[in-house]
Amino acid sequence: MRDKVERGVSLGTQVADIIRQRIVRGELQAGDRLTEEGVAEEFQVSRGPVRDAVSQLSYEGLVEVRRPRGIYILGLSADDVEQLYSLRGALERLAVQRAMDVTDDEPWRRVWQCVERMAVAADEGDHPAFQKADVEFHSLFYEMARHPRLLATWRQYEPTFAALLDVTINHDDDLHESSEAHRRLYDVLRSGDRAAAEAELIEHLRGAEERMRLELVARR
Repeated sequence: MRDKVERGVSLGTQVADIIRQRIVRGELQAGDRLTEEGVAEEFQVSRGPVRDAVSQLSYEGLVEVRRPRGIYILGLSADDVEQLYSLRGALERLAVQRAMDVTDDEPWRRVWQCVERMAVAADEGDHPAFQKADVEFHSLFYEMARHPRLLATWRQYEPTFAALLDVTINHDDDLHESSEAHRRLYDVLRSGDRAAAEAELIEHLRGAEERMRLELVARR
């Protein structure tokens, strides 16, 4: 089925989301070439949204603009995956440490709701619902950190990690192990043990990185 964009939602964001997913899934590979005209025609949009999409994807290191020849896919290598997850590890450790200072129960209630939604999604085998709750779970730590620059940096890369999760999560027939991992992370964060929380987070992200590495190996 041909991908389509919805009117009323940022067209550039939608185009970027679709192209990003194609890159992460391996449907677009390093060296493949796109043109503004071709992308605009496929999605039935003007060149403005295409340029917005390309600008975002270029920032994420997924494409490169070579004028006047076009837009070239840089793809996703094992080195890219290592860089992305090492960056995320540094960002999220700071986010989590600051989030643990939050004493207000309301933000933590929202985090727990994500844990509950993942448990339900695991029971129902609902991968899209699980992915949505998973991304929100981690995003909430950045919001709770009360660090606007940290949050802004995460927002830049959040779509990339959502696309990576979309790929890896669909390889898990049973989502209960991942659901339980998020419950454990929540519990240790609420315990107040900072050293244990950092160790659990590092292991959590290491597992996510390893699943993506295995995906890349399987494509060779």
